[in-house]
Amino acid sequence: MTTATPPAAVLYRGGLVETTHFAHIAVVDAHGALLYAFGDPHRLTLVRSAAKPAQALAVIETGALDRFGFDDADLALMCGSNNSEARHIERTLAMLAKVGAHEADMRCGGHPPLSDAVWRDWIKRGFEPGPACSNCSGKHAGMLAGARAIGAPLEDYHLAGHPLQLRVKHAVAEVCDLPDDGVQWAIDGCNLPTPAFPLDRLARLYAKLADAADTLERDDATRASPRTQALARIHRAMTTHPEMVAGEQRFCTTLMRAFGGDVVGKVGAAGSYAIGVRPNGKRGSQQANALGIAVKVEDGNQTALYAIVVEVLRQLGIGTPEQLAALRAYDTPHVLNTRGVDTGALEARFTLARA
Repeated sequence: MTTATPPAAVLYRGGLVETTHFAHIAVVDAHGALLYAFGDPHRLTLVRSAAKPAQALAVIETGALDRFGFDDADLALMCGSNNSEARHIERTLAMLAKVGAHEADMRCGGHPPLSDAVWRDWIKRGFEPGPACSNCSGKHAGMLAGARAIGAPLEDYHLAGHPLQLRVKHAVAEVCDLPDDGVQWAIDGCNLPTPAFPLDRLARLYAKLADAADTLERDDATRASPRTQALARIHRAMTTHPEMVAGEQRFCTTLMRAFGGDVVGKVGAAGSYAIGVRPNGKRGSQQANALGIAVKVEDGNQTALYAIVVEVLRQLGIGTPEQLAALRAYDTPHVLNTRGVDTGALEARFTLARA
């Protein structure tokens, strides 16, 4: 981003500018070539939970899902940032039981849920959340399964030098078309390693998810590579069980429900989002290949992030009017005060440029 780059979204109050939100956007084709951009499409980005499908890929490739009988809903939870609804906690505990692990083995911590409704319920009941209530519970249960599958100790599965995490690091780099040293690592909020790489490589990951799903539907699945089959499995799990990826009143779930398998999407903390679009997700187009989209909002504002994502879809011609209408609550959201008075609105105001 340069000083000449305009804000991607602006919040108005009473016709006055209250806040501005700068962002970076990358749109790539199925081969990873940059098609459209705004800001810096190569910004080094901590993609946070948007990387979960790549981390889940490493677990799939240990053979853990088949060994422990995990189904697509389990895999969707592994890729998700869940609401800590009862169904999410119950499935996490069931996954642990299949592995022969316990909640005490998880190296994440309990925290307030992402859902206001769940939070109100917990307060009313005086409920104290444990590790299985983490929004990253599925990822941790999957990591424990992966460690067990390769015969590695469950202890310290979250540390960067653990045999499973070495596999994760390699899989993340490889699926983003980067060398292992092309990905930098920090520690996530859930206590696992979290990757940083150029924003367009996040778009590349999601283009691969969409392309793999299309390949398996179009061609003989038995002829697809194991990696393509695994990526298609992740796409199918997330789009078939979007309620496990997030939950009620969440953008990820609403988006994937609206597009019925044509679009896969995942949020990352601090203002990142990624989408994979299958060819038939672009209305009125003969587009033959999948697309990948990645967005990073500089200040991490989630309201601005979702409004920008919806505007990207609109500018790319992705979705029918009915599908985009399902996202109306996130598109130009209005601000209400404590008396319910409409005081302003947030508007996305960028234009994608051809790369």
